[in-house]
Amino acid sequence: MRRQRSDNDAISSPPGFAEESDEADLWFLPGPPEDEPDLLPPLPRPEPTEATLPDPWRVAQAVEAKRLARVAMRLGALDDRLRRGPPGWRHRLALTEAADLGWFAGARIPADRLGLWIVLRTGSVEEEDRTLAKTGWAFRRLSGGPGPDADLAAFLGRHDTSTTGAPLADRITGWTELMAETHDLHPLTRACLGFHLWPMAGIGPEGERLEAAVTAARIAAEDCRSGALFAPLTAGGAGGLRATGTPARRLRHWLDGIDAAIAATMLTLDMLEDWRGRAGAAAAPLSGRTPPLLLDALTEWPLVSAPMAERLTGQSRAAVQRGLAWLEATGLVREITGQGRFRFWTVQRP
Repeated sequence: MRRQRSDNDAISSPPGFAEESDEADLWFLPGPPEDEPDLLPPLPRPEPTEATLPDPWRVAQAVEAKRLARVAMRLGALDDRLRRGPPGWRHRLALTEAADLGWFAGARIPADRLGLWIVLRTGSVEEEDRTLAKTGWAFRRLSGGPGPDADLAAFLGRHDTSTTGAPLADRITGWTELMAETHDLHPLTRACLGFHLWPMAGIGPEGERLEAAVTAARIAAEDCRSGALFAPLTAGGAGGLRATGTPARRLRHWLDGIDAAIAATMLTLDMLEDWRGRAGAAAAPLSGRTPPLLLDALTEWPLVSAPMAERLTGQSRAAVQRGLAWLEATGLVREITGQGRFRFWTVQRP
């Protein structure tokens, strides 16, 4: 009588018997390592050294050479336009960029609150004052002063208050020495590398990206000739700051983000130039010093309140309010709050 085959027989079957019979049922398992090397489990790998870390960025720069050249050319055009334009343009762009970078970094301070704090030091609770101070630091670094390459510690303007880990001076030295190894890279590439290297260096608090973004924006404009003190990063969105992946992918998104930000900045400058021409022609018949001073203030600041205008122009509150009322009546400015108090005005786009 023939014995029925049991499960134990399958276990003791000759090698290859079970694999051949059940191979079709094991489709969900990975194949042999030689067929699918990407599915190997991660193994301990040596940490990148200062000598090897910049190498992938050199390759990425070569791959993105055409894109890099285009963005560098447009940044040069922005630099030339700002160098020939009024100082109020650079001031306004720095304030807007600082506020936008603050939002990206989690400091939810709108441009009107930042303007009030800078001009009048108007704050509220202690926590908001600290956030305003941090965003105000970004504005000051974007609007003037030596760049981070001269002295990063002085650029950051803060002292080490941590009690664990390496001292801040050592972390800054590590980041600075590594950046010095990339002197052969274009400033736009160095800026991207420096931004993504920042959390690895541990210079700022965990998750803090405002200092890294401001530092990178200044580095990106190293080749500019005093017109553009920084490369705009957020005017066209913050996609370039959120990129992950390989250095090539990060650099590509970084360059696309700056390209979009430059295009948006150029449109803003077109609007301001057109507005100032129309406002200057309309205010020419008016007497007194208040009208031209108000036009300067509205060019420099995205949003202006009556107390701010009073401080900026040095004129009386009554003269400032009459001037703002006249500008609003002529359609050159608009009030954005719709309130009877704590009102703000901005230029009226055509």
